[in-house]
Amino acid sequence: MRAFPIYLFIFIVFLNRYVFGLYLTIVNRKKLAKKIEGYEPTVTIVVPLFNEGKSIYDTIKAFTKLEYPSEKLNVTVVDDCSTDDSYEWALKAAKEFPNVTVLRNPYNMGKRKGINHAVRESKSEIIVSVDSDVIIHPKAVRELVAGFVSPKIAAVGGRVHVSNPNVNWLTRMQTVKYYFGQEHLKNLERGLDCCLCLSGCLTAYRRKVLIDLEPILEDRSIFGIPIKYGEDRYLTHLIVKHGYKTRMNMDALCFTKAQETLRTYFNQQLRWKRSNIVDFIIFTADAWRLHPLMCVQYLSMLALLLIYPFLIVTHLVNGQFFQLVMFHCAVIALFGGIYYFAPSIRRLPPWLRVHPLSFLPMAVMMPAAYIILTPLGLLTLDSSSWETRGAPKKVGAAK
Repeated sequence: MRAFPIYLFIFIVFLNRYVFGLYLTIVNRKKLAKKIEGYEPTVTIVVPLFNEGKSIYDTIKAFTKLEYPSEKLNVTVVDDCSTDDSYEWALKAAKEFPNVTVLRNPYNMGKRKGINHAVRESKSEIIVSVDSDVIIHPKAVRELVAGFVSPKIAAVGGRVHVSNPNVNWLTRMQTVKYYFGQEHLKNLERGLDCCLCLSGCLTAYRRKVLIDLEPILEDRSIFGIPIKYGEDRYLTHLIVKHGYKTRMNMDALCFTKAQETLRTYFNQQLRWKRSNIVDFIIFTADAWRLHPLMCVQYLSMLALLLIYPFLIVTHLVNGQFFQLVMFHCAVIALFGGIYYFAPSIRRLPPWLRVHPLSFLPMAVMMPAAYIILTPLGLLTLDSSSWETRGAPKKVGAAK
């Protein structure tokens, strides 16, 4: 009975995020589907780069297949002093493909400052941020710009698929996780045109808004230590805070690689956990400005982030961890069934789908991540790393 209030709280979070979110997406489906047909602003695709090796060449090569006027499209790659051969592969692509520029930061300064560097150099109306290990669909840029149906919309995010779903059990689990993160967890945010975290994998921004926010973005720190993690969430929160709308276009597709080892997976999750903690706490004072349902979701997700580890510890101390895992298994099995019957998944080719039981390891991985990474994230909030390593090299720019 002592755990009942916590489970009731979790149920309210679930109801608000899934049920009300689904209701809003259904009610507002015509508004969400609205696009500007034939809109072709000038676009610069910005790719922040660090230690991606040859994959950066493949990413740039994919841009040559985009269905967008070449005279209105440029690509800028910003190398953050990679310690492998990434810079050389980017230069090779710049020599082979037109309208590709390669910049290099003077030192390892992080993803956001690298993007700001490219934004200052650009003259385009729209900036499309693409992670360096991402391959985007030929129609992705056209779909993104079509989402700017109002001057109040400052950013439009795309739909992320996993490109390596069947490598092992971990990539299969993440494939289902990505599906729910894209198509269900953001239902409420999509329904209100108020997405609070647009992925760096594929998001388009109005350049003017990025320029206006640059002084704030350049000065992000904790206890005087520059912060390089969680740039995407922080930027999206800033955009919303300044009165703009943010939305997703589920027809703008891209493909990213899921983490293939537990070490890299937990490194990624730790980075995201720090970002969640920092930005949820920082923007709590502005939560009241959001739609009431969004405000409830925002504050409840912060509370869940901090309370859930204590729930897990309580079950461990009381010898009830097995019951907690069984509860998770039931929920995960339900989610696996939803994934299996989802029309959007049924339409995918077999190599992009996984078996619904692939999500079951999440029943253990989720509590493990909460109990380990939440305290670790709290203790390392002043980390200046965005998981980069290596010494800076010489400054340069090439075309």
